[in-house]
Amino acid sequence: MTSRATNLLLGISTFIIGAGAIHLAQPIVAPVAFALFIIALVWPLQKRLQNHLSGLGAMAITLLLTILVVALLGYVTVWGFSQTGRWLIANAGRFQALYTETAARLEEMGLYSAGMLSDTFNASWLIRFFQGLAGRLNGMIGFVVVTLIFVMLGLLEVDIIRSKLLAEAGEKGTRLVRASAATAAKFRTYMMVRTAMSVLTGLFVWAVTAALGLDLAPAFGAIAFALNYIPFIGPLVATLLPTFFALAQFGSWETAVLVFLTMNVIQFFSGSYIEPRMAGKALSISPFLVLFAVFFWSFMWGLPGAFIGVPLVIAALTFCEEGEGTRWIARLLSGREEPVA
Repeated sequence: MTSRATNLLLGISTFIIGAGAIHLAQPIVAPVAFALFIIALVWPLQKRLQNHLSGLGAMAITLLLTILVVALLGYVTVWGFSQTGRWLIANAGRFQALYTETAARLEEMGLYSAGMLSDTFNASWLIRFFQGLAGRLNGMIGFVVVTLIFVMLGLLEVDIIRSKLLAEAGEKGTRLVRASAATAAKFRTYMMVRTAMSVLTGLFVWAVTAALGLDLAPAFGAIAFALNYIPFIGPLVATLLPTFFALAQFGSWETAVLVFLTMNVIQFFSGSYIEPRMAGKALSISPFLVLFAVFFWSFMWGLPGAFIGVPLVIAALTFCEEGEGTRWIARLLSGREEPVA
């Protein structure tokens, strides 16, 4: 076996072992990753407060505001899904009739196995799905509490760690501090763009579903707002959910198709036109890498991983830009067209 093949096998083995370790260490590693992400977002606020208050007072106010924002986002998300879950339970018969009718039509087309559709994907399955989702959302309270504890401790040590890196690590420490500052700036840009697009998407979805007469227009707007923070998967779910509920409410495929097309127009316009212009080149990442990050980290850490996947990629590429030997990786996966010499 050649040395190149040996190095390749070692690299694959190292990746598998490392991924397995990260997956098993999720209860500790995931809160730490989220804590570092939040610290990068809120540190400028604490730094400004420290000009007028003590370090402990500035940290307390910063942490309190962070808790309020997280609680507000969590409330909006839980409220939106709880409203749809209640409507689903109250109108379970409509969904059951819809599934039965769909199975019958597919059997008429010669798809004889379609009869299993009404037994597998029925109203009870949907109710269990929403109940399980509500349980997961409630179960994340412990995760949030642990994360906020790490945030509190981390905010007290940012200046200390930065000073030690600059004083004791020499050039490597300077580069690490520079890369960390650039990563934090990109995190803030990413969340600013994501939040703006989430608000716009939520408002558009609410307005369109209300104009079409759907019962749960405010809930669909809240769900679209929350799920837009998760690239690809979030907008897909936010598009399909109103479509299925419109089909059950009106019993018309034409109305459901209209809702589906309208939701796709909103998602396409916001994701392909507005968001790239707001983000600019600072957050330019290969779409393939974004999709891979969402699915990979969803597999590793579930719903939290789907959210944090893209920021982790942003951090990795930013640190690659600081190294001479790894800069080509950042350029390769940046999604930007490099000028030909």
